[in-house]
Amino acid sequence: MIKEEHIDLVQSGINIASGLFVVTLGLILLAIIVTFILDVTQTKQALRRNYPVVSHFRYFFETLGGFFRQYFFAMDREELPFNRAQRSWVYRAAKNIDTTTAFGSTNNIVTSGSIIFVNCPFPTLGKDATSIKPVLIGENCKHPFLAKSIFNISGMSYGAISKPAVQALSHGARMASCWMNTGEGGISPYHLEGNCDLVFQIGTAKYGVRDKMGNFSDEKLRTVAAHEHVKMFEIKLSQGAKPGKGGILPGAKVTEEIAQIRGITAGEDSISPNRHENINSIGDLLDMIEHVRHITGKPVGFKTVIGSYGWLDDLFCEIHARGIESAPDFITIDSADGGTGAAPVSLMDHMGLSIRESLPIVVNKLIEQGLKERIKVITSGKMINPTDIAWAICVGADFIVSARGFMFAIGCIQAMHCNKNTCPTGITTHDLRLQQGLDPTIKSYRVKQYVENINYEVGMIAHSCGVKEPRELGRHHCRIVTNEGKSVFLDQLFPAKAPRNNTRAE
Repeated sequence: MIKEEHIDLVQSGINIASGLFVVTLGLILLAIIVTFILDVTQTKQALRRNYPVVSHFRYFFETLGGFFRQYFFAMDREELPFNRAQRSWVYRAAKNIDTTTAFGSTNNIVTSGSIIFVNCPFPTLGKDATSIKPVLIGENCKHPFLAKSIFNISGMSYGAISKPAVQALSHGARMASCWMNTGEGGISPYHLEGNCDLVFQIGTAKYGVRDKMGNFSDEKLRTVAAHEHVKMFEIKLSQGAKPGKGGILPGAKVTEEIAQIRGITAGEDSISPNRHENINSIGDLLDMIEHVRHITGKPVGFKTVIGSYGWLDDLFCEIHARGIESAPDFITIDSADGGTGAAPVSLMDHMGLSIRESLPIVVNKLIEQGLKERIKVITSGKMINPTDIAWAICVGADFIVSARGFMFAIGCIQAMHCNKNTCPTGITTHDLRLQQGLDPTIKSYRVKQYVENINYEVGMIAHSCGVKEPRELGRHHCRIVTNEGKSVFLDQLFPAKAPRNNTRAE
């Protein structure tokens, strides 16, 4: 028989459960009533006012929709800005695991814009292949830079990305023998601790090389140039995701340390001017380049997005008028579909030309003006896989740089929270709890392996085309599918004119 005390115990449990249920139900009803009152009395959102309580489900499902599309519904090659196939290759390359695939390609090669490399019937044998040759930038400078890698890290400021992210990238860049661009936020101790080659970017706000009044400081420039690992200086005229708009770092991400490095106030939005106030013409640009090069003795170039391009003719004519030594040592061409931590949608979606169109334009003008050997071409913008990089080399780029590719390499999942200080992988947040997930030591090896696998597969494409080294690739090695479904050679689509005779008359 069941003892009476057991029955009492069970009954007590039932009473407690019933009581908890009643309390929970009461709290739910109270929450519904409070939400109802708040919804019908507020005037900011019509949907909540007209459909109190139930309208919140709409916002909840709208938030979930992004995750469901990314993980369940989108095909491998459908997502933007980077699809699953692109990201997957980077993840595997960074982890140095098998990047091969089976059965057949999911890439529809007859789609307009598809890249097709022209394989050679007698590809380069392994014993005949050569490794990537270093390229000298700024041969006329006091301290020229011998760049070893085709693929390098584009500008990402400390502030836009976190301390452990900068550490992982700087150590990884050293191991991979590639360079790292500081971004416009100035040079931090974490850039320097990796002992990698650095490109110091001079943005429109001149962070890191400005005085207390925000003006350009030659003294600060000399201090930066004194770092042996700073190899080049890049004057940023514009950035791919926001041409005509300066850098934007939300105040939530401006810590005391970042404010000190930039020379601004902690906790306040860091908004750069939309252009350099002291550069108003082609002449001013060349003067600025020469000024920085004279003080530092190191190669100097500029970064820009191509929209209108008639000004390039004026630039190159002015270079010939002044003398070829006045030319920038490099030009970095950013694509209109480049990345950023924060930008207005109207600029991100509709301003500037894509790299597919702008790179051939700039290279052709350099060839026509006889400046292609003097001015090195660096290109960026959604170039994270070997195919994109090999295409750029075929067109005429000397180097390719990427920011988001390296973010994927250290763990980015394309959560699109870069501007909110809530990045779930710790890359673009200064929340110490979230940063705990990013181990700089492990991620630095991911950077190294990503670069090595990029260089290896670009070399593999080159050898399949019958050349010994990637920079021997030309436009006759690559075809592009047109709207009619037929492919044409790049040199047919973008024919380069013979160099002009630009010798100055005495």
